[in-house]
Amino acid sequence: MTIATFPGRLEARAYQLGLKPAQLAELAGVSRSFIYDILRGRSKRPARETLARVAEVLKVDVDWLISGRGKVEGDQPVPLTEEEDFVPIRLVAPRASMGGGAVVDDHDEDTDRTYQFRRTWIEQRLGVNPSNLRLLHVEGDSMAPTLQSGDMVLVDMSRRNPNPPGIFVLNDGMGLVAKRIEAVPNCDPPRIRILSDNPVYSPYEQLLEMVNIVGRVRWFAREL
Repeated sequence: MTIATFPGRLEARAYQLGLKPAQLAELAGVSRSFIYDILRGRSKRPARETLARVAEVLKVDVDWLISGRGKVEGDQPVPLTEEEDFVPIRLVAPRASMGGGAVVDDHDEDTDRTYQFRRTWIEQRLGVNPSNLRLLHVEGDSMAPTLQSGDMVLVDMSRRNPNPPGIFVLNDGMGLVAKRIEAVPNCDPPRIRILSDNPVYSPYEQLLEMVNIVGRVRWFAREL
C-alpha cells in the first residue's frame, strides 16, 4: 500500500525504523522544528539540502520522501494503522480534590475505562511515553477558573519534580489534591509551596518528603 503524503511517508519510515521525531532531528543534524513542521503539514517545500540529511538517516532517496518515487533501503514502510495511530490511556478511579470536593481514597480500584489519544500528539507534542499517563477526574473549586469540578485531567507520572512550577496531582498528607506547586528556594530540607488559583483558598507549605507527587497535569477536558 502506497503512502499518499509527504508527512505520511516521513512519519511511517521513522516509525518503521523506531525513530522518534526528536531522535531523527538529532541524527540528521537538523532542528526539531524542521521535522515537526513537515509532520504537521506546515512545511510544504523544505530546503532540499536539509531534507537530504533526513533522507540519509531514513535510508531513502530524498525524492521518495518528496514524491514517493525513489529507492527505499529494505522493506517499504506501510501507512500507520488506526491501532498504531491511537493509544489507550486508562481512567483511574481516585478523584483529586481541589477544595470543597468529596473526600477521596487514593487506594480505590482502577476502572476499566480507557480513552483513545493520537499517538503522535502524545509522543511528539507532549514528549511522553503513553505508559506514564493516567486520566482522572477532579472535584472542588479551589483551582477555578483554570480547573472546574468534574474536569478530567491527563497526568504525566514521569514528571514529579516541582521545578518548573505547574499544576500537579499530589497527596499532601491529607488526601489526593490537584494544586499548583512550586519549590521554595533555599530551603534545607526542601519544601514546596502549594497554591490554589481560586484566591479564596490560602497557599500553604509542606516538606517535600512529606508529600507524594503523583505527576504533572499536562491537559484537561471539560463537558459543557
